[in-house]
Amino acid sequence: MSPRGVAIPDLRERLFAAAERVVARDGASALTSRAVTDEAGCAKGVLHTHFSGLDEFISELVLDRFARSARHAEELTGRAGQGRVADNLAEIALALLDSLPAAVVSLAMTRPGASLHTRQALESGAPGFTAMQQSIAGYLEAERHLGRVAHDTDAVTAALALVGTVHHLLMTRSPDDPPDVRQTIERLVALLLGDRSHPARLS
Repeated sequence: MSPRGVAIPDLRERLFAAAERVVARDGASALTSRAVTDEAGCAKGVLHTHFSGLDEFISELVLDRFARSARHAEELTGRAGQGRVADNLAEIALALLDSLPAAVVSLAMTRPGASLHTRQALESGAPGFTAMQQSIAGYLEAERHLGRVAHDTDAVTAALALVGTVHHLLMTRSPDDPPDVRQTIERLVALLLGDRSHPARLS
């Protein structure tokens, strides 16, 4: 048996994916330990075997998706010189924005236990917005050296502006927000790159 809070990877993902389906289908208020295990097809008590409770579970779901986004952002530097810079940046930003349902983020913010656990984990070095910001800044520096970004581009500030905006949108949007956020990200990327006439082109 794994110690509490260290569920085996396959089981963690099974429970996390089940929670996202429950929230997407029935709303945040429907997210209970029983709903998650029923959706995942697991024994009723399995969530509490591996997590101290629903708050820790919600927090670990959020942290897992942030870590996934951070790993995705790490791949950016390897793409320097490939594709359009604006498209590469917009793809990373939108992947972060789409990494979690708005209702799950709301739960992680409004449940004190989940919020505290998330904050403490990030402060202790769990991959999150800071790691993404560093990866984006590194990518912009690489593109600047290749001459694909203006030589006077402030990579650190541009990365902060992009990640900060996505953080704000992720934390404040609601499930009923209109789907124009993609255009918002594309316009922001174009502005940061000083290319207002050619926004990112994403399908």
